[in-house]
Amino acid sequence: MISLSELSSKRVHFIGIGGAGMSGLARIALTHGAHVSGSDEKDSSVLAALAALGATVFSSHSAEHVNGADLVIYSNAISQSNAERVAAAAQNIPTYTRAQALALLMSQSISIAVAGTHGKTTTSSMLTVALQACGVDPSFAIGGTISASGSNAHRGTGEYFVAEADESDGSFIEYKPFGAIVTNVEHDHVDYFATPADVTAAFQEFARTISPEGFMVYCADDAGSLALGRWAQGITCISYGEHQESDLHIDQVELGAKGSRARALWKGKSIGHLELNVPGRHNIDNAAAALAVGLHLGLPTAALLAGLASFAGTGRRFELKGTVHGIRVIDDYGHHPTEIKVTLEAARRYAGDGRLLVIFQPHRYSRTQAFMSAFATALSLADYVSLLEIYAASEKPIPGVSSEVIAESMANGKYIPNFVDATDEMIEMAKPGDVIITLGAGDVSSLGPIIIEGLTKRFAGN
Repeated sequence: MISLSELSSKRVHFIGIGGAGMSGLARIALTHGAHVSGSDEKDSSVLAALAALGATVFSSHSAEHVNGADLVIYSNAISQSNAERVAAAAQNIPTYTRAQALALLMSQSISIAVAGTHGKTTTSSMLTVALQACGVDPSFAIGGTISASGSNAHRGTGEYFVAEADESDGSFIEYKPFGAIVTNVEHDHVDYFATPADVTAAFQEFARTISPEGFMVYCADDAGSLALGRWAQGITCISYGEHQESDLHIDQVELGAKGSRARALWKGKSIGHLELNVPGRHNIDNAAAALAVGLHLGLPTAALLAGLASFAGTGRRFELKGTVHGIRVIDDYGHHPTEIKVTLEAARRYAGDGRLLVIFQPHRYSRTQAFMSAFATALSLADYVSLLEIYAASEKPIPGVSSEVIAESMANGKYIPNFVDATDEMIEMAKPGDVIITLGAGDVSSLGPIIIEGLTKRFAGN
């Protein structure tokens, strides 16, 4: 195993370096003095930015790219048959998964891993911003871009390292953090976890990896997270939520169109109010998790609250892409029925008297098959939903599983598999005051700018 102190003398090659998670790790590795190279399937602004920082990047995969590497890191999207993985194995070059690489980069810090089926990216970002407001300059590696800094990864000068812990393939057991947040535990990633019991077992295994001197912050309002908190032994467990017995108790919740407010009580004593500039009841919980960590670490309450109040969101999490003639266009990553429900509830308040119009792209055939009726129920909160075909994410189609089946069970849904047709319809039907949301974890996010351009042309001269 390579130690962090040895990294400065190593050439580290990243397969899939253009991805959000991998590019962040590459940037941090560069700050440790590593000689970084990497490849991706296509050229991008991410590769250009890494090249400007000193990395050697390739916009294709080739066996020769790993020649001379001391360590090869690959994302879970890279198949075992990838030419560079095959070449690394043939040359006996040590290989790490993304999770193992992140564990290496965190190894000399007080690491805090943020896990949970939903809310990881936002909670990680909120915790990072709150710690920054306390002046401790944490390192971080997050799955989304923090709006204020424009970055998803950074090597700070402080002792803390905030990491988003992805449970999708069970690899979060590699992190072995000092502390952790578990926002919720619910069945998802059905391609990997066949049953809810499998998800529970994975989170229990993750909890076992937390340092005995460390802590776990869990949500007392979520059945799965609460059960995990009660199950965990040998570590300090801290609860948050509206549950009366929570260590960080939240009450007097006020939900607005563009933000929210709630009173916070730490171990029975009122410590002030959470004032958020991002909408949604779920974000009160996310902020409460971050606040509980900061308080447990002994950081100043006023600075933590000020940091959370300054939080301006993360990329693809209810992200306002633009406003044209009073029509607001939002992009959101929600791809599980629970996520869609809380997003559309927030969007309904945000829309006010306007209509809520959605273009939804289901993500993975396996997830769509498992939650088909739940998708229809969650999407019913919108006034109108255009359903694109499923984003496969490397899965093979499953007979009988299609967005069309979801649309047929909805009074407000229509199956429009073609991107051009879906955007043209949305551009034509939108009225001032409406909110349009592009929703899903696939490439539906690319439609926001097209819709904004189309609306601009439609209302030109008005």
